[in-house]
Amino acid sequence: MANRPAPALVLRDGDREELESWLRSRSVKAGLAKRVRMILLAADGVGNREIARRVGASPTTVIEWRNRYAQRGVTGLDDRERPGRPRELDHAAIVTATLQPPPTRLGVTHWSTRLLAGQLKIGNASVARAWRAYGIRPWKAESFRFSTDPELVGKVTDICGLYLGTRQDVPTNAIVLSIDEKSQIQALDRTVPILPMAPGKVERRSHDYYRHGTTTLFAALEIATGQVTAALKAKHRHQEFLAFLKQIERAYRDAVDPVTGERVELHLVMDNYAAHKHRNVREWLAKHPRFKVHFTPTHASWMNLVEVWFSLVERQAVRRGVFKSVPDLNAKLRAYIDGWNRRSHPFVWTKTADQILKKANRPTTSNPRH
Repeated sequence: MANRPAPALVLRDGDREELESWLRSRSVKAGLAKRVRMILLAADGVGNREIARRVGASPTTVIEWRNRYAQRGVTGLDDRERPGRPRELDHAAIVTATLQPPPTRLGVTHWSTRLLAGQLKIGNASVARAWRAYGIRPWKAESFRFSTDPELVGKVTDICGLYLGTRQDVPTNAIVLSIDEKSQIQALDRTVPILPMAPGKVERRSHDYYRHGTTTLFAALEIATGQVTAALKAKHRHQEFLAFLKQIERAYRDAVDPVTGERVELHLVMDNYAAHKHRNVREWLAKHPRFKVHFTPTHASWMNLVEVWFSLVERQAVRRGVFKSVPDLNAKLRAYIDGWNRRSHPFVWTKTADQILKKANRPTTSNPRH
């Protein structure tokens, strides 16, 4: 009589969702992902031999992991501690050597696994394991910039208070606008038509392109609603910025307090670009006291939330776009802005001033001159 297939494996409450999330994760090891596929297929009623064929294992292995899950749940899928000779190489010593600059005779700026392995007379796989254990990544570097603004604390506290709504001196119905310009947006046209996405193939494009000029996008992001007031201009001098401020004034001319009937205050968050502080701009703002300006600290334009919206524009409308001319680029940017305003959402700031200042003041350099 032929052997009957094993019955479907019964998963414990909540385990299917957890196992499926492991399968989607990029950080799960290949061995664990293989076991997860076995368990999910077994839960779907697939026979052991068919599971073994699909995942590339033996039926005995499938049965073993089914039993491990049945006995211990998802914790049973982890690797067991394996006996063997203790590790002789000291990972801490490898990391210590990694943190020292390579000798000048090597002519390199940082260690690779093979270079360090040759220096220490060990295998490069041992170096890689030590780096993974300590989270060391010599091949990677990031940039940073210290803010030297003498009013750093005051400006950070000021802007965070606006975003979080904790400022006592700002009316609750005031409108907070994050303002900036994204300059030098290029109208790039590919030399050959783009090959569209297809099953099993991503969108493909030629590496070369034609340049048709640039445009500048001025934007004022209303933090509470996500609505954007925008303008597209050929340049980004103080004249264009002043014209944009007048456009904002027209756009919010009818924004009034429903109780008092008075026009609400407009609080503008902007960076320290020279055009924002031009004499003509300052004179216009002085004549319009409804506008209250809040400058970000120097080298801290990331505190301007409109930069987040600009990153969305870049990823969703510009980077993969094809533009035959600057007017074509402007038309497609206007279409994106109109679409955004129909689906806009509030921009939520979560960091307090104390959290930002604590991070900004931490020692992050070994250079004694700093």
